[in-house]
Amino acid sequence: MARNDAQAAAAFSCENLSKRYGRITALKDLTLLVQPGLVGLLGPNGAGKSTLISVLLGQTPASGGQGSVLGLDIRRQQRLIRRRIGFMPENDCLIPGLSGTGYVHYAGRLAGMSHADAMQRAHEVLDYVDLNEARYRPAEQYSAGMKQRLKLAQALVHDPDLVFLDEPTNGMDPQGRQVMLSLIRDLGGAGISVLLSSHLLPDVERVCDRVIIMGAGEVLTSGRIDEMNKPHPTLYSVEFSGEAAAFGRQLDERKVSVLERRDGRLNIELPAEGTQAAVFEAARTAGVRLHSLVPKRSSLEETFMAALRRQHQK
Repeated sequence: MARNDAQAAAAFSCENLSKRYGRITALKDLTLLVQPGLVGLLGPNGAGKSTLISVLLGQTPASGGQGSVLGLDIRRQQRLIRRRIGFMPENDCLIPGLSGTGYVHYAGRLAGMSHADAMQRAHEVLDYVDLNEARYRPAEQYSAGMKQRLKLAQALVHDPDLVFLDEPTNGMDPQGRQVMLSLIRDLGGAGISVLLSSHLLPDVERVCDRVIIMGAGEVLTSGRIDEMNKPHPTLYSVEFSGEAAAFGRQLDERKVSVLERRDGRLNIELPAEGTQAAVFEAARTAGVRLHSLVPKRSSLEETFMAALRRQHQK
């Protein structure tokens, strides 16, 4: 597939995209090609996540580089982009005095829908986010969780192909957070692509299939979450019974590093992939009994922290 065709098929893409505010560089030459689906955007505060969304939406002009959303140029086709995407901002964007229905209907009208279509669709999405009984109440009377679900409803009213969700579980209690994440996961099942921006790793890990990790305006790493959570080729957890000191010495002689010691358990690193036999030899020589030798799995948290460490070491 040619590059232009790949960009057209992507949820969004950017090439050497940058954004500067005076002397502060918020985005540093980002190059990405993100396929449709459920994608997490992770990073600490100040990583550039919200700036990237704002630039892709056309709300903030880029300082350099190129970008496209659903094949549409972010510099020249902002209105077309906004007709095809939904946006749930991090901060409250409610209009005082409007009911839930009135607010979502107004968002539909802004997206170019007729009065009748916007009203019908407003009722449908309010049912979807379980605000049917509160639809006629003033939105400022909603709880924090209800306001978050209302913001999701307005992002969906015009049936977008892609939604940008900026910290969608902010201020929600554990139960409300689980409801929100279930709603987001359902969007993927309905064929709507999602970019979920968050600093909460468990939220992204539960909902998304792929992740982009940012730090200080740069993309530190990206990929499929299931591949990031695959077993380590050389890191293992060992359970045993017997003299730990003798076992440790034998492992050391075979260049097996002991990373952590607990009663009857060691976390080790093999000298190379496929050298598990060294552990069995060390156990036999030391006279200890092995109960298990299990490869350790990576986690999204480990990938995230490792990416930040590499950046700080530059």
